Amino acid sequence: MAMNGLSKMAAAAATALILVLTIVPAAVAVTYTVGDAQQWASNVDYTVWVAGKTFRVGDILEFKYGPSHSVDVVDKAGYDGCDASSSTENHSDGDTKIDLKTVGIKYFICPTPGHCVSGMKLAVTVVAASSGPPATPTPTPTPPSSTPGTPTTPESPPAAGTPTTPKPDSGSTSPPPPKSSGASKEVMSYVLVGASMVLGYGLWM
Repeated sequence: MAMNGLSKMAAAAATALILVLTIVPAAVAVTYTVGDAQQWASNVDYTVWVAGKTFRVGDILEFKYGPSHSVDVVDKAGYDGCDASSSTENHSDGDTKIDLKTVGIKYFICPTPGHCVSGMKLAVTVVAASSGPPATPTPTPTPPSSTPGTPTTPESPPAAGTPTTPKPDSGSTSPPPPKSSGASKEVMSYVLVGASMVLGYGLWM
């Protein structure tokens, strides 16, 4: 009977672990609408749209476009020469979602004649997935300001000819303790959820 209870607990633990592992990537993936409000269309500078964005494995590119456009996945030569003849994927459904599955530069063009050469092409650099949301930068502590011309008060009146020793600066502060990363907090919360599920399942059984 005890072995039966242990096997049920092990099964519950395995189920909880699988659930946690499937939730974590979804929590950090981002869906980008290509071109934002301008979408996938002619006369849009997609090099400007890409600037400042970080695309990671697991993110999704969503191409929204009208019936005169489509999306082809090409290599660098196809991108540079606006040539879709060696494309690996062709999409024309008007709302195409492409998962970024591997690290590297991914190339997309509109194969409609004249569209790619007028700028309707996109190159995105995909980097490895992060383990959690980016940690907020820790602000640099500012040194205490000292008012010029303020004399320091000695501990006790000095004897004649003895140099005065000023008090230590009471405004100095020790550096703040390091902040814990957001990623470790997020992983810990998932571990707690999984542990709670295992315990709840064990008590229910």
